[in-house]
Amino acid sequence: MPGSNSYSPPGGISRAELALMNHIRMLWEQHVVWTRLAILSMVFNLPDVDLVTNRLLRNPVDFENALKTYYGNAGAKKFADLLTSHLVIASQLVKAAKAGDSNAAADAEKKWYANADEIAAYLGSINPYWSQQDWKTMLYKHLALTKAEAVNMLTKNYSAGISTFDEIEKQALAMADVMSSGIIRQFPDKFK
Repeated sequence: MPGSNSYSPPGGISRAELALMNHIRMLWEQHVVWTRLAILSMVFNLPDVDLVTNRLLRNPVDFENALKTYYGNAGAKKFADLLTSHLVIASQLVKAAKAGDSNAAADAEKKWYANADEIAAYLGSINPYWSQQDWKTMLYKHLALTKAEAVNMLTKNYSAGISTFDEIEKQALAMADVMSSGIIRQFPDKFK
């Protein structure tokens, strides 16, 4: 019935569930799009690098705001802090690779994977429907794809960069679906 507040989309999900799924998907989509734009700005010394980087660093804050309802201020901030570290380390990795400093790049990559382990452990600890191992697997794939994307830009393999980004996007949406599904299962009363 048009205009009814009790409308439920096909498949039996509520409006609240659909809103959460769309919001979490948007946040992950923004995460990978702004990461790509930051890589491009860094690699090609574009004049917007600071603006793009600042916008990218808003993404963890946006996640924090989305997660507060479920995990409280401290819980949401912890995820935001870990995600901010993920982005800062990625920037260090791209800058080191661009400069040809293989030692610094290797060090940054090691820190990046350690940060992914921290994120996976944290997410696995706050939601019984999120597996630490599943998050670790997804985050490791995310890191590998993001590194490949940066390498493609640095080596001017633009076609491969586009193909890699297509994979990054699909994988980010899969992470979003795991995240929103876990939240909906953990807090069913919030989605009636």
